[in-house]
Amino acid sequence: MSTSSGTSVIFDLDGTLVDSEPNYYEASRALLAQYTERAFTWADNEQYVGISSHETLALWKREYGIAATVTELLADLDRRYLALARASTPVYPEMRKLVERLHDAGVPMAVASGSSRAAIEAILSGTGLDAQLTTLVSAEEVPHGKPAPDVFLAAADLLGASPADCVVFEDAAPGAAAAHAAGMRCVAIPYVAAHADDPAFARSELLFRGGQQEFTAQAALDVLRLG
Repeated sequence: MSTSSGTSVIFDLDGTLVDSEPNYYEASRALLAQYTERAFTWADNEQYVGISSHETLALWKREYGIAATVTELLADLDRRYLALARASTPVYPEMRKLVERLHDAGVPMAVASGSSRAAIEAILSGTGLDAQLTTLVSAEEVPHGKPAPDVFLAAADLLGASPADCVVFEDAAPGAAAAHAAGMRCVAIPYVAAHADDPAFARSELLFRGGQQEFTAQAALDVLRLG
């Protein structure tokens, strides 16, 4: 496999590399049950896919009049989430295959996620992906989360890569919008099937409309010209 393309790859984490949304949903449902009388459904949860935890909690704090600070809420959400995540967070098999192939080819890679750094590190460690993915950026470490480009630009900077040479793998429309705003190519694997027609996905270099059920490592390698 050639490494002459100069391409760097930046992965979103939740819903892209790992199927963590069920754990985030359960943690969010329990948190809102404690602080509000709000019933939180899976359909409610889908509205926040791709938005950073910090920004989601800030929205909930305003919307529901929660007295706790966003910092306190984030710590609470992380505690609940990590207890679930450490018990079970599956890696999408074709994504693991892709990461391994890229690592073997010497392609620079990073993870840029809306989750907290503690959550990112716990997931990567627990799944063994930390062996190949060592460059991480959390949305809490940059001024603005997705759809702003900050987290992807920070990842490119850590990799020493030009944004034009970076390809982002994303499952959510805000992340795809962030990739385009950063001047990066995007491979989109929508986590929520109904979101596949979102305009943010329309500019993607490759769109797997069927999500992870349709995604293959080989198709990704082909578009990266590394197959």
